[in-house]
Amino acid sequence: MKPPIYRSALLLLALACATRPGIAAEWQLALRAGDHERSTAIVRFAAPPALRGPAQLESAGRAPLPVQLDDAGGATFLAPPLARGATLRFVLKAVEKAPAGISTEVSGDVLKVSAGGQQIFTYQMAPGPVPEGVLPIFRHGAHLHPVFSPGGRLVTADHPADHRWHRGIWLAWTSTGFEGRKPDFWNLGKGEGAEKSGAMQTADVRFEALDFQWSGPVHGGFVSRHRFLDLTGAEATDVLHEIWDVTAYRLPGGDRPLHVIDLISTQACAGDSPLKLPKYHYGGLGVRGSERWNPVDAVSMLTSNGDDRVKGDGTKAKWLWLGGEVEGGSSGIAVLIHPANFRFPQPLRLNPKNPQICIAPSQEGDWAIAPGRPLVSRYRIVIADGPADAALLDRLWIDYAEPPMAELATP
Repeated sequence: MKPPIYRSALLLLALACATRPGIAAEWQLALRAGDHERSTAIVRFAAPPALRGPAQLESAGRAPLPVQLDDAGGATFLAPPLARGATLRFVLKAVEKAPAGISTEVSGDVLKVSAGGQQIFTYQMAPGPVPEGVLPIFRHGAHLHPVFSPGGRLVTADHPADHRWHRGIWLAWTSTGFEGRKPDFWNLGKGEGAEKSGAMQTADVRFEALDFQWSGPVHGGFVSRHRFLDLTGAEATDVLHEIWDVTAYRLPGGDRPLHVIDLISTQACAGDSPLKLPKYHYGGLGVRGSERWNPVDAVSMLTSNGDDRVKGDGTKAKWLWLGGEVEGGSSGIAVLIHPANFRFPQPLRLNPKNPQICIAPSQEGDWAIAPGRPLVSRYRIVIADGPADAALLDRLWIDYAEPPMAELATP
């Protein structure tokens, strides 16, 4: 091991070389497909400490690939398709200016994420407005809506007439137990007399704070906090504190580009009491599809097992698709489930009456989120134009679960 003074001198020299005009550092990077055929994959590697600011990967005969650095010392790029076992070699270089990519913008109570001026989704922070004629008790926040396909088609719905509490893309628990009470975080506003009288709901999922947001040539996103509140007692009681870490990408794909949203939810008990989650057929990550898909025969559902809406309900899978015709063409949403998730492959709820899907771990039996043991749930949401493509979704899931390996070395 080098003496501390020597190591400090080397660090200062590296930083000086990285920032001094006229010195252009370069690194070699090998991208290996491994045992799988690859689509356009999201790849992250450890950035060299001396690299500062915008960067790109260069390879003979290929357009440069933008590289985005983050505060954690990582670097991310969109890798081109690769054949199984293939290796591509690049030169990593610093550049003066990064190209435009994903942008985020806060306006009032919403955060909008766009690519090249085209909106990908809106994050509703504090509760938003309700449609005319809908009771204020159904106002809600802490969800994603509207969500758009690369072709600009709206693929989510909010406050639908049959379930006013459905809200784009959200995460909540339905049947619960907390300190002897039963708050319902899913059906916000639903209850005996609530829809007619505006009676108090049993629970709420509230936006707490937007910790930070970012934009960049490869991805943009935000980190925020939510509070899960039990409203059944004399006072509102914090049950869970949740962190959302959301990252958005636009993947090129020739005639079929993709919008990708990586959602990481971390839920921790707010106090010393667990949130008990008895066996139940839904509750977890929910997606409500376009209003155009409300007729039973207007929506398509497909799971990684090849099951449709009827056969797939109550099964376990790696991914599932929800789609149909919207604004003159077909589009859909796929939810890819990370293998590190609790009870993976996770149980599914494919609603038989409306275009709504749910990743529902409680289907498999009683469990709990316990103090000191946060629940981390990871999902990759893919929005595409066109019908479901099982082969493509299989490759995308592999790219998510086992991404290509990027190995960095100095020349």
